[in-house]
Amino acid sequence: MSVHISVPRNLPDFSGLDLAFDIIDSHHHLFDLQMVHYPWLTDHQEENFLLGNYDALKRNYSPTDLRHDMASLRVVKTVHVEAEANRNSQVDETRWLTKVMADQGLPDAIVAHAWLNRPNSAEVLAAQAAFAAVRGIRSKPRTSPTAASRGDVHGLSSSLQDPAWRKGLGQLRQHDLSWDLRVPFWHLAEAAEVCALYPDLAIVTEHTGLAWDRSDEGLAEWRHGMTALAAMEHVHLKVSELGLAGAPWDYNDNRRLVREAIELFGFKRCMFASNFPVASLRIGYVEQVSAIAHMISDCSCAERGALFHDTAKRFYRL
Repeated sequence: MSVHISVPRNLPDFSGLDLAFDIIDSHHHLFDLQMVHYPWLTDHQEENFLLGNYDALKRNYSPTDLRHDMASLRVVKTVHVEAEANRNSQVDETRWLTKVMADQGLPDAIVAHAWLNRPNSAEVLAAQAAFAAVRGIRSKPRTSPTAASRGDVHGLSSSLQDPAWRKGLGQLRQHDLSWDLRVPFWHLAEAAEVCALYPDLAIVTEHTGLAWDRSDEGLAEWRHGMTALAAMEHVHLKVSELGLAGAPWDYNDNRRLVREAIELFGFKRCMFASNFPVASLRIGYVEQVSAIAHMISDCSCAERGALFHDTAKRFYRL
């Protein structure tokens, strides 16, 4: 990876910035390559990984590593989101994390994985929900690698239009589980149509809507989808993963995105998420928290508290 891509750009002076507040990290990952099988870390390279080259991630990432990256920040609770473990044994990761929680004291909650349109989907959902720490499910629908090719997946199995997949999504309600929605920005409007089907399902959109195209046209489409999602009170937002595959983490560019996203959803439906260690390919943990805190430094302490703590606490029942 080029050094210039891995170094954040246009960071302001953080001296004097108040970071003495409680934080809930609503989205991070842990890796143990000996205990859990992650095909994307050990077997093959993901062609369309969101940040491009990710060789630096192909290692164990433990609670000790996460705490080191958090440094002196007051991170009081964390939520682990499934990390693309072997889909043929989806409960293995949850079982391992439960032991990590007992031994290491984090994470405090788990967003697990389950396919939603398979013959055994109901069985896997029930198995995941049986773990006390599981609060939600992340099951990524089929998406296209580019905006131009979005039509190629429309209506296919596991797509946002797949009736079986939609029915499976509704089953989360039977277990009082939330859904972590993760699609690139060109699928946000389609995702909003699905979210509208289940107004009683708690949903959170990941990674600030993955606005990968920062051109006027790209941002217009991102804005269209985000506006449709924000119109529904049961849909929340993770202010996270602002990195781009071919560019450094840019404060000015990302500030515009964060401010607009929060304006759409409101602080009470926005939650901070680090997406570590993935985000470390572009920015450090403390730098990321500092940057986002600086972006909203003109807002009230209550609003900052909602973004960094209260929304996640309520949403994930921490």
